Amino acid sequence: MRDERILLDHGSGGLLSNRLISELMLPLFDNSFLSMQDDGACLDVPAGRMAFSTDSFVVDPIFFPGGCIGDLAVNGTVNDIAMCGGVPRYLSAALIIEEGFPVKDLAAVVQAMAEAARNAGVLIVTGDTKVVPRGAADKLFINTSGVGYIPKSVSVAAGNARPGDVVIASGTLGDHGIAILNQREGLSFDVDIQSDSAPLNHLAGRMLEMAGSGIHVLRDPTRGGAAAALNEIAAQSKVGIRIRESSVPVAKAVAGLCSLLGLDPLYVANEGKLLAVVESALVEKVLAVMREDPLGRDACIIGEITGEYAPAQSGRVIMETAAGGERIVPMPTGEQLPRIC
Repeated sequence: MRDERILLDHGSGGLLSNRLISELMLPLFDNSFLSMQDDGACLDVPAGRMAFSTDSFVVDPIFFPGGCIGDLAVNGTVNDIAMCGGVPRYLSAALIIEEGFPVKDLAAVVQAMAEAARNAGVLIVTGDTKVVPRGAADKLFINTSGVGYIPKSVSVAAGNARPGDVVIASGTLGDHGIAILNQREGLSFDVDIQSDSAPLNHLAGRMLEMAGSGIHVLRDPTRGGAAAALNEIAAQSKVGIRIRESSVPVAKAVAGLCSLLGLDPLYVANEGKLLAVVESALVEKVLAVMREDPLGRDACIIGEITGEYAPAQSGRVIMETAAGGERIVPMPTGEQLPRIC
């Protein structure tokens, strides 16, 4: 790219638009579907059930410890497909760019998207680029959509949890949200907290290959954190969930900052962790498979599914506290940490 900053003309559909796509996007996202440069992609898909998801990313700042808006956008949509029990195959990417945005920063974001797609084993096959006047957007927004296929042996959904099932977390909670907050606010604490942004499809695929229908629910606890995800599972499955505070994995630095800032790690966003609701007889085998994967090496049991369903919103998820008491873990209200994804 010969230009240093994005101009409105880069979104006009003319010469500069063509140059932006041909010199920056196409070389990094190169594949046989995208190289056709049609208005859409004609895809090869296997027969059977498909998973489809879409998400938009407006994170601030766009570069943060452990990643950037680019790999976050790819990983987020890959993970949504994986949490449906699907094998992600194809993604679209739409970028809304503010006039004046540095081209070198855009190149870094697109490079991160390409690398994330390679790591996840997916192809970015179609997309769109729009440029809006200065001040009409905050630097860069990205929308990604994805499709994948669901193997016949797989049936996971938030409504599938059953009393007696066990709840597993794949690793420490709250890393992403606290990394964003620490970077955004310039907190002067001497801690190294990295976002956990990562593609979970390979980990989820190994779990499903081993346990099949014995895995009833998969969820990535993003906005609203584990608290929101657990409440959604309880509501949709019409069950109760009991978790143990002493079993919930939280990195020491994250726990320390949460304590200082008055935040609860259960409500802080994650972008590379999953919650799994698993048939009790298969729990140890599932944990063994998870711990063989770098993204699941800290996997642990955090609770169980019970029959204590409460029709009212409060009381569906109960935490046994470290002090020996109990407290309700309600669905979050309000926006605890805005623009973390």
